[in-house]
Amino acid sequence: MFPIRDHNPSARTPYVTLSLIAINVSIFLAGLALLQDQRTLAQFYFDYALLPARLSEGENFAALVTSVFLHGGIMHLAGNMLFLWIFGDNLEDEMGHIPFLLFYLACGIGASLVQFAFDPRSVIPIVGASGAIAGVMGGYLLLFPKARVDVFIFFIVFFRVLPIPAWIMLGLWFALQLFSGINVDTSNGGVAYWAHAGGFVIGLLLTLPLWFRLGGVLFWRQTDGHPPHPETTYGRSNIPIVRR
Repeated sequence: MFPIRDHNPSARTPYVTLSLIAINVSIFLAGLALLQDQRTLAQFYFDYALLPARLSEGENFAALVTSVFLHGGIMHLAGNMLFLWIFGDNLEDEMGHIPFLLFYLACGIGASLVQFAFDPRSVIPIVGASGAIAGVMGGYLLLFPKARVDVFIFFIVFFRVLPIPAWIMLGLWFALQLFSGINVDTSNGGVAYWAHAGGFVIGLLLTLPLWFRLGGVLFWRQTDGHPPHPETTYGRSNIPIVRR
């Protein structure tokens, strides 16, 4: 199950969201050339990925930022950019361009520090925008808990696009990160679940001032948790149906 779009249009062009997507994709494509030289690739990750062991020694604090723009593979990149595209434009619309950029970077740095706190001596590189985007998702949940999100559900031969409230989709995602962080051994690599969970909480907390400025609980009562504007409606798919 994964989201493909929401029903929450933004009122202005999300320049920062689009720029972040372009930067992440460009860096990934530029890095493909390094795959031909394993030594150069290892040095690249040593310099720009976040290595908790180096941070523990007081080295390479810049990696807290640079690691947020690196990805470990095409599916890692595609998944992150999809989530950023779906949820980022609305938060940028409410926060403004520059505040949203600072919010995004703060969530990314904070998420990396949470992951670092759980294994400060690890020599496994931490890369990815997942922590920053998890922060965006946390902020989105606070502002638009009942916004409809279309999720693509597939189970063996069952496929369906189902609109569900954001609080269900994002709540399930957060619960999965917590469960995995507690039960999955990542000492030999894998997914940085604590960065995801930490980024989500940090994003929600950093969005609280905006939520209070909008009216807090009164804002929820006025909108019933929905976006404070008409939601987007999507027609039926134009994909032709082949009859049996």
